[in-house]
Order: sequence, then C-alpha cells, then structure tokens
Amino acid sequence: MRKPIIAGNWKMNKTVAEARTLAEGLKNGLKDIENVDIVVCPPFTSLREVAKALENSSIALGAQNVYWEDSGAYTGEISPPMLKSLGSQYVIIGHSERRAYFGETNETVNKKIKAALTHNLTPIVCVGEVLEQRENGKTFDVVKDHVSGALEGIPEADAKKIILAYEPVWAIGTGKTATPEQAQEVHAFIRGLINELYSKEAASVVRIQYGGSVKPDNAAALMAKDDIDGALVGGASLKVDSFVKIIQETGK
Repeated sequence: MRKPIIAGNWKMNKTVAEARTLAEGLKNGLKDIENVDIVVCPPFTSLREVAKALENSSIALGAQNVYWEDSGAYTGEISPPMLKSLGSQYVIIGHSERRAYFGETNETVNKKIKAALTHNLTPIVCVGEVLEQRENGKTFDVVKDHVSGALEGIPEADAKKIILAYEPVWAIGTGKTATPEQAQEVHAFIRGLINELYSKEAASVVRIQYGGSVKPDNAAALMAKDDIDGALVGGASLKVDSFVKIIQETGK
C-alpha cells in the first residue's frame, strides 16, 4: 500500500517571517497526522527558518529547484549539498513554470534528478500537458515524453525513490481542475509507463501525485482514485486552514 504524500509548493511567496509563521501554524495543525507524508517547499530564502520551525514535527522540508553541479561558477544557482545543509529532504524538479519561464527541458530535469539522488534528496518530478496539447489529443504523448526523458539512465532502485507529480498545466492557478476521472486516467497511464520502463514491482511502489488547483473541496474525490497517491498543492498550501484540510481529507 502506497502511503499518500502531500507537498505544498509555496512558489515565490512569503518573506522569511511570514514563512516561519505559516510553518508554525502547520506544525500545530498537523501534529496528529500520521498516515500521510507531508512536505512543504518554501523559497530558498526561508529554508533554514522553516526547518527550525518544523523541528520535532512529522513535516518534511523540500526545495523548489536545484542545480546539477555540487559547486562552481553558476551565479544564482543552488546545489544539492547546499539544500542538504539547510535541512531539505525533498526537491521539486521540472515544474511546469520552470519549463515555461526558465527553459527547463527533459535533459536538465534528468541531470537534476540524478544530482538530487546522489545526495539523498527525494525528487518530486513534474510532468504534464498544456491546454492546447490536451485539446489536440496529445496528453499521453507529452506525458510519455516527460516521464521517459526524466528517467533516462536512472536505474530501477533509484526510480523507486522518485515521486512523480502529474500537473495538467491548464489547471494550475486557473481554478480549473481535472476531474478525478481525467486525473486517474493519466495517473494510470504513468503507472503503466513505469511498468514498461522498469517492472511491475516498480510501478506498484512509485508514488504519483496530482497537481492542479487542489483544494479542500476536491481533495477527497481525487485521493479516492486508485492511482492518485497524493497532491502537489500550490495556492492552497499558503494558508494553514486549507492545507490542513486537504491533508485531513487525504488521510481519511
């Protein structure tokens, strides 16, 4: 049985003080949750303070991006050892906003995954189609390209550690959400890809999150589907009440 995992992507929001306040609120609101893995991913600037705020809690810390080199002349980038030194256990890789605005590609996603795994950071790897691709019937083609490109050259033992996040880009921050049936269809397809690329065992182990306007009122219906193992939550993770409610709905 795969344990559900809910991750909050705070994106470019919250000052250090605001991030600490949010983390403290989540620590208090989620102290009795044991059947769901919980991750929060604040901006780089707040990682240390959030780590301190989450001490002695079951909430794990994640980052929103990483570079594939350990050090060097890469102005503005953050390395895996830097993230580890700040307390990060997870890292989001290949988010659709990174692809759309900052030139992320399958190749760079693959490099980042390998670097993260080398340093025992758990990658949360994002895949998904834009609206035009869905309307043109290209959803499965795009998802297959993203998944196979991300996992190129990664052995099965490492692939089992990776979390995949299906994010239909047309549903991110738009208020639109893929129906539970639409989401399940793609999640099942992704699980089938893992089976083809690796094995039935790997497909049964890898956790696949849904990301795209997840809210307290749709979380339960999404999480009830067989192949949806959690959520990568954006806007609703910025408020204690809504994020706590999503996790409570997931844990039912």
